[in-house]
Amino acid sequence: MSPDLTAYLPLILLGLVALVMVVWLLSRMNRKARVVRDDSAAPLVRDVLEEGAAPAPRNQALIDAPPAVVKPDPAPIPAPEAMPAGATQPAAAAPPSPSPSPSPAPAPAPAPAAASGADDLTRIKGLGPKIAALLGEHGVTTFAQIAAWDDAEIARIDALLGRFAGRITRDQWVDQARLLAAADEAGFAARFGNNG
Repeated sequence: MSPDLTAYLPLILLGLVALVMVVWLLSRMNRKARVVRDDSAAPLVRDVLEEGAAPAPRNQALIDAPPAVVKPDPAPIPAPEAMPAGATQPAAAAPPSPSPSPSPAPAPAPAPAAASGADDLTRIKGLGPKIAALLGEHGVTTFAQIAAWDDAEIARIDALLGRFAGRITRDQWVDQARLLAAADEAGFAARFGNNG
């Protein structure tokens, strides 16, 4: 080492120590959470994460509340039938008077997957258990029903799928359902792959 460097070495070390202390103090001042110790009086509420602390209080009112009643979707209005030529239209019926206070209808129970005549809709690629349960709530439980969908029915069901919208056409559910309804396992495997 050169004599000049050895002469300044204690000053360099002292400067580095001072720099480390300044950085440490600045980092302590910028802390958002500060630990408060108060040993003079009764201790503050113990931290929930501290060992031996009582569990966090729960909102018992929400836990004990009855489940919310889900209103079923209104039934679709059937299309008017075509009238023969020369027939007169019947007079419109008077609107029904509103009832004083209708009681809410109970939520429809989802159709069980193992019901007689119900198919395992999850065999259709892109149709998982959540969508199968949703379709079951709307009465769709067989491959034949899906195979018979037209564009209007596809649009209606697609609107019910929420975040799964668009899967019917993208994953070709109708084509898959036609093959599965016809029990054409070879054709289904050739076109859509094996159902693992």
